[in-house]
Amino acid sequence: MLSLSIRQISRKLKDGALLPSDVCAACLYQAEKLKTLNMFVRLTKEVAEIQAKEADSRCLLDGIPVAVKDNYCTLNVETTCSSQMLENFKPQYNATMVQKLQNAGAVLLGKCNMDEFAMGSGTVDSIHGPSKNIWQSGKCATSIEHVHSVKVKCREFYQLSPPSSKGSCSTVEEDDWFIAGGSSGGSAVAVASGTVFAALGSDTGGSTRNPAAYCGVVGLKPSYGLLSRHGLIPLVNSMDVPGILTRTVDDAVTLLNVLAGYDPLDSTTIRDDFIPLDLSQDIDISKMRIGIPQEYHCPGISDEVLETWSEVADILEKAGAEVVSVSMPHTPSSIACYSVLNQCEVASNMARYDGIEFGLRTAENRSTEELYASTRSQGFNEIVRGRILAGNYFLLQRNYSQYFVQALKVRRLIAQDFARVWSSGIDVLLTPTTLTDAPRYSQFISRDNREQCASQDYCTQPANMAGCPAVTIPIKLSKQGLPLSLQLMSQNYRENLLLAIARWIESVVDFPHLELDI
Repeated sequence: MLSLSIRQISRKLKDGALLPSDVCAACLYQAEKLKTLNMFVRLTKEVAEIQAKEADSRCLLDGIPVAVKDNYCTLNVETTCSSQMLENFKPQYNATMVQKLQNAGAVLLGKCNMDEFAMGSGTVDSIHGPSKNIWQSGKCATSIEHVHSVKVKCREFYQLSPPSSKGSCSTVEEDDWFIAGGSSGGSAVAVASGTVFAALGSDTGGSTRNPAAYCGVVGLKPSYGLLSRHGLIPLVNSMDVPGILTRTVDDAVTLLNVLAGYDPLDSTTIRDDFIPLDLSQDIDISKMRIGIPQEYHCPGISDEVLETWSEVADILEKAGAEVVSVSMPHTPSSIACYSVLNQCEVASNMARYDGIEFGLRTAENRSTEELYASTRSQGFNEIVRGRILAGNYFLLQRNYSQYFVQALKVRRLIAQDFARVWSSGIDVLLTPTTLTDAPRYSQFISRDNREQCASQDYCTQPANMAGCPAVTIPIKLSKQGLPLSLQLMSQNYRENLLLAIARWIESVVDFPHLELDI
């Protein structure tokens, strides 16, 4: 049951072969069974059971269990952003994305773990503890006979399976495991583990695509303005985009059709009517022009990722597509530009957490300034405080032109790189998503947050700078038995073309999804 797509499970629900309450119970059982992965910060069991009982199979997602990242406001359900600052915060409204899911009949199973205030790329910086990747020994056994035909069975998550003679997930000690990626790592693990059929993440510089790549699921960042940010607690207003995590491209299309459209509560959403995507017709790949950006061949990229990138380019070329090398000369400057703009907007957005109106309030009462200082010192972790300090430094009058204004100029140049590529007739860009497969926890924390984000976000954040849509899809397994994924990017608001090509690649590579039985 848990390995089915949204379309398959929906058909069974409509036919009466399954009951929404049974599907909900199975997913809740799976969540409890896999609680050591720490994908949820809380299960909304009572809410889910009520919504499952009310499902009547008339709406698109009726009876389908989903989860949302813990930075989406949920009515009367704690929304913490994995921070002590909001540890007891209960919003009095639903974020627009959450409300649209519920209007479509989806069952909210719970809130997913994340890096504190979405500032990270590993889901290791959370007051709820880190999330762990399901692709590891002790959680699944991976037998690799052939990358296009391998089947991964995951029937017993708590008993170590003997390694296959032809390859298996690396043995991982209890205190050293593969990270889930971030900052939407909890959402990615929830989808990969079969606990839910889809989940919401958020994507500021790759925070949906990065964990999707490491966990072997589809991660979609739509065009900026296509989905509402109302009720999504902001990190960087000019780049934040609600993200979609599913196990198949078709499921991502289903979610996008439910969620997209103008929202009067968010002035950044586009006012044009959204025409639901229809991928029922197979795309003619021979008419496509695929761009391979030279600058994404960067220091630190692994041989396995390069090989995967080359293999998929060859597959496209053999199918008749025109695969051409393109140059995006400002890509190497993009990560530095992103870091400056990110920290400047963080400094602005975090100013609302002052201990007065909502969130944590310390007992300091000597002065308002002392209250602000003690509240922020206790409420934010070192990473959040560091970005606030850096952002305020960049925004000082003496530094404003040197850093913030210059970063805005570079951002415009990056956007122009994309515009030139589209105007040259390129339909989509094919790039890596991450530079390697999922690193171990010990390896990941050996570098600080700033260094990790600079490395982990190198291939993903340019799409946020330009506002264009991007999707990551799993391609094959590495020698360690971990997912290797690639990214596609297209012109703004051309999700139909982007996802049609992604689905074509998905069908050809036949990635070995986990078969989850309970």
